[in-house]
Amino acid sequence: MAADPTDARTAESDASTGAADPVVEVRRSTRRRRTVSAYREDGRTIVLLPAQMSAKEERRWVQAMLERLERRERRTQLAESELARRARELGKRHMGGRVMPTSVRWVTNQGSRWGSCTPVDGTIRISDRLRGMPDYVIDYVLLHELAHLVVPNHGPQFWALLESYPRTERARGYLEGVAAADRFPPRCSAPDEEDEAVDETEDVNTVAVDLDGPARPDSAGAEADESGGFGDLELGEC
Repeated sequence: MAADPTDARTAESDASTGAADPVVEVRRSTRRRRTVSAYREDGRTIVLLPAQMSAKEERRWVQAMLERLERRERRTQLAESELARRARELGKRHMGGRVMPTSVRWVTNQGSRWGSCTPVDGTIRISDRLRGMPDYVIDYVLLHELAHLVVPNHGPQFWALLESYPRTERARGYLEGVAAADRFPPRCSAPDEEDEAVDETEDVNTVAVDLDGPARPDSAGAEADESGGFGDLELGEC
């Protein structure tokens, strides 16, 4: 299979990109003609551009897409206080208030886990990879860890605690799909396919702009076109 004709380079962002984006990697592709898109990956911001774009246009679009990502994340990311409130509410609704966590927080060091907990002190840690995922998926992971505060293994007693949550299987399927995509990202496309098939790493957390549409870099932020502990929940084991 021929290599994808993509030019990738990494550069430290300047002051204009904001402190929240210490590393921006620009990837140019000769097969990308009509769209600009961006997403977060392993502490970096990946910006995908057409190969023919000028250096001046690149600077403008990188800044525009960073701002767009930040707006998207502000809308979708739960604050830790809200995360803890939801965990308490879920515990009351589905476990009869049998268990209440002492703390629930986002963490960035769980690359192979969706969540973990420590029953001895009642703490729960949720991977920040879940930020932006559907609410029912986050709720499932919270309930999973709440159940582990009571039952440390995945035996019948554990799953019985989750029986009242109606979206358990749907959430497990969603997480299994994300984990599978991480392990085996699709890399093939038909020779005549254009932009839409080029960047298979793009997902629900990607922001994109159609260059043929009305948005320009100064208006790309328009909202109209955006549609160790115990009880670890591993990425492949949901």
